Order: sequence, then C-alpha cells, then structure tokens
Amino acid sequence: MRFATLRTICLLAAVFAAAGSTLWAAEDGFRPIFDGKTLDGWDGNPAFWSVKDGCIVGQTTAENPTKGNTFLIWRGGEPGDFELKAEFKLTNHNSGIQVRSFEAGKWVLGGYQADMESSGKYMGICYGERFRGILAMRGDRTVIGDDHKPKVVGTVGDPAELLKKIDLTGWNEYHIIARGWTITEKINGATMSEVTDEDAEMRRAKGLIGFQLHAGPPMKVEFRNVQLKELATADANAKVDSEKKKRVVFVAGTASHGYGGHEHNAGCHLLAKCLEESGLPVETVVYENGWPEDANAFDGADAIVVYANGGGGHPILPHLDQVGPLMKKGVGLACLHYGVEVPKEQAGKQFLDWIGGYFETHWSVNPWWTAHFKQIPEHAVTRGVEPFALQDEWYYHMRFRPNMEGVTPLLTAIPPDSTRERPDGPHSNNPTVRAGRGQPEHLGWVRERPDGGRGFGFTGSHWHWAWAQDDFRTFVLNGLAWTAGLDIPEGGVPSKTPTYEELLKGQDYPQPDGFTEEKAKALYAPQ
Repeated sequence: MRFATLRTICLLAAVFAAAGSTLWAAEDGFRPIFDGKTLDGWDGNPAFWSVKDGCIVGQTTAENPTKGNTFLIWRGGEPGDFELKAEFKLTNHNSGIQVRSFEAGKWVLGGYQADMESSGKYMGICYGERFRGILAMRGDRTVIGDDHKPKVVGTVGDPAELLKKIDLTGWNEYHIIARGWTITEKINGATMSEVTDEDAEMRRAKGLIGFQLHAGPPMKVEFRNVQLKELATADANAKVDSEKKKRVVFVAGTASHGYGGHEHNAGCHLLAKCLEESGLPVETVVYENGWPEDANAFDGADAIVVYANGGGGHPILPHLDQVGPLMKKGVGLACLHYGVEVPKEQAGKQFLDWIGGYFETHWSVNPWWTAHFKQIPEHAVTRGVEPFALQDEWYYHMRFRPNMEGVTPLLTAIPPDSTRERPDGPHSNNPTVRAGRGQPEHLGWVRERPDGGRGFGFTGSHWHWAWAQDDFRTFVLNGLAWTAGLDIPEGGVPSKTPTYEELLKGQDYPQPDGFTEEKAKALYAPQ
C-alpha cells in the first residue's frame, strides 16, 4: 500500500510537470481558463487582483478600499450554454461569480451572479447584479416572468440543510450550469438555487464571465481550478422561443380505488399543468375517463402518458393497432402505476419494446411499503431529484427486457422482507419473489428504442396526495418531459409544490367527513 501511494505521488508529479503552466487537471469536456500563474486572458484593476500560490486573489484593505464593486473579467469570449466550475475561498464580506453578464463601466459588470457571502445568509443565492436584484434565494426554484419578478415555483432543498454543505471559512467548489434559459447553481455538488428566466425583455442568452470584489469592509476572495465547458453555440438559446413545442397527450383512466387513490383525471390535469407552467416548449392535452374517442387525438403527439387502471382493462389493449404505428414513428410512451400492467399474452411483447418492462401477473407484486431511494443515478430524468423516501403501493419485480437491453433503471430500492411473505397469487407473491429477499428492485426506469422513441415506466403514484412531495413529483415530470424529447433543465422540470386545496380539485370522489390535510400526508409519509 505504501509503494502504491508513493508511485501515485510520483505519477501525479509527472503529470503536473508535463502540464506546464496549467496547475489543475481539467475534467472531461472542461478546459482551464486560468493558468495558475498569471492573469493572462483576464482583465481587472491590478490594485486589487493578483495571483498568489496558484490562486486568483482579490483583496481590499482599510488602506486600499474599492469605491464600488469591481470585477475581474475573463476576456476569452461570451459563452451561451456552458458549465463553469471554480473553487473559491471567501474571507469576510461578499463576492460572487458573474455569468452571461454585460459591462456597465470600466471593470464593472452586471448580470447573473452566483453569490457568496461570509455570514452564509446569501451564500448560494442567484443575484442579478444591476439586473433585477435577488433572483432566487438558497433552496428556491424560481421562474421570472415578463413582470421582471421572480416567482418561487418549487424547492431544490432546505436552505439550512444546504448551508451545512458549505465551509464558510474554507475552500468550496461552485458549479454553475447555464442551459437554455435556466441557470443552476451548485456548491460542493449540492444544488443551491435554480432560475428559469422567462422575462423576454431582460433575460440574457450569453455574456461575460467575471469575479466580484465587493465595496465595503476589507475582504479577500480566492479562486482556483477555474474550468469551462461550452455546451452550445453562443446564439443557440436565443432560438428556443422559435422551437416547435412538444405535444404530450394524457390518457386518464376512470374512477377507481376510492377517495384519493388512483385519481387518474385529477393527477393527469395536475401533471399537465405543471408541464405547461414549467417554461419548457411543451403543450398538453388531457383526455378524461379512458381512451379518447377523437380519431385525431394523437396527431402530432410527441409522447402519450397513460395513467389508468391496467390489467385486462388497460385502455391501450383495444387500440394496439393504433398505438403500434405511433411507436414506430418515434412517439414516446409513459405509463404510471397500474398503467404498467398488461396481460402477458396480449401486450407483454409490445410493452417490453415500447417502455422496456411491465407488471406481469404471477411474476410481479404490488405490496404497500416505504421505498428509500438512497442513491440517485445521474441521468436527465433524475436532474433535481435528491434522495427521498415515500410510502406507496410500489409495484416491484417487473418483467424487463432480457439483460435490461436498452433499459436504464433510475429509482431503485430494497423492499422489506415482509413484502415477500404474502400468500401466492397473481399480484401478491410467488416463489421467485420470495427467493429475492434483500435484493434491490427497480421502480422507475426509462427505455431508449432503436426507432428513436422513448419509454418511461413508474410503479408509484397510488395516492394523489404524494404529488406534494417535490422529489417524487420532479422525477415523474422529468420522465414525462424526457419521453417527449424535451431537454431537461439541470435542476429538473420546475414546478410549484401543490397546496392541499389544489390537490382537492377535480377528484373523482367527494371528500369524506373528517378527512384532513394531516391524514392525507400520513398516507404517503415514510414508515
């Protein structure tokens, strides 16, 4: 072990020696924009900015203050879509990283700013320097409308818990993602804020990168390992408004399972509303109570979403001849909860092709249990989804394609052994499930088809109330948007957490006497 360590040190020394002026090794797709030795390519007041010990240093003192905010500007271009990473250390007061910014004077910038502040109050927020003020506080997911004001539409985490991930006196890494009209800020791998700018008058598609030195008390800020990965041409996101909207068609099933359960109509309307309000180029239509009678219902569809009772009553079964040609054209298919079950002999083969897996009777099971999603893999559909736990009728032991060919599991958990102890039956248990004690099971997955179409399967969503759980809802919205071929923002499809009153709207059954919000929350709360 000691030999291996010494060998590694020697190899690293050789790498850095060969790198010449580059102090830090660039990550895949990234390139360094600071050489670790000089300010070549950067422009700022030399009275405040310098390079020391491989770091960019900005510093004011009582004897040498700055009268206004001053900036160190990177002169290497004005990136549009990109990712920027930089390690920083702040000593006292306030600083930030400017992106997609404009010049407002000599060494003065305005625009989007990934903020940092020594007390922690504003650490990780998105600020508009000379540009509409605070755009998102830490923990916020916001959308800015044409009134120039940000509106909180969801959360990326608890502000206090996110602050615990930051060393206020030591080194941290800022990771800023600008994709389309969305700016996502991460510190030490945790998403701090996300802004989707729908303000057509003021939003910026590209601009300058810079570091801030704030006026006021003496301060010092240091930056190192500054890396940039450009994702698109400079004017790519300026074209987003002219893109054809993706059309998502919801097929909502009929009433079943009593109050609050299998609320297909209300659930589809809620998900459609979230997509419509997300700022993504998408349009939706919801057909209630089963398969649409309109022969032209799927004209121009990019994805079909089926949230309905399955089994022998699955709404697709009488229409396989209609759906098959749509799939061959690359139309996506998403199936939620009972909608993943079809009879093996009637549509099993098709579902293996279309969405990659399905609930097969006498093979799959449907117990109630709390799924703990402790690790979330990286995928477009998992953007903005943090580890979470939720009680639901989580179906598991799906019938998947052989060797999971073309199928990517995204939500996986280990069911408690008690779920494998029920008597045998078409939905309850079988010897294969019983023998799998302690094994992880896939509860949410995606399928990329050779025809270019996409499939999404999700076994949860029995209780309508669970849509109030942000990670649960974000995962499903991401899955639907991805299935339609949309680009998913770094922080996931933005959506507002529905209130209890909003969840009550449009349900199939009247509210029972004595039913309360607390009782609703208890139905999906982890046990």
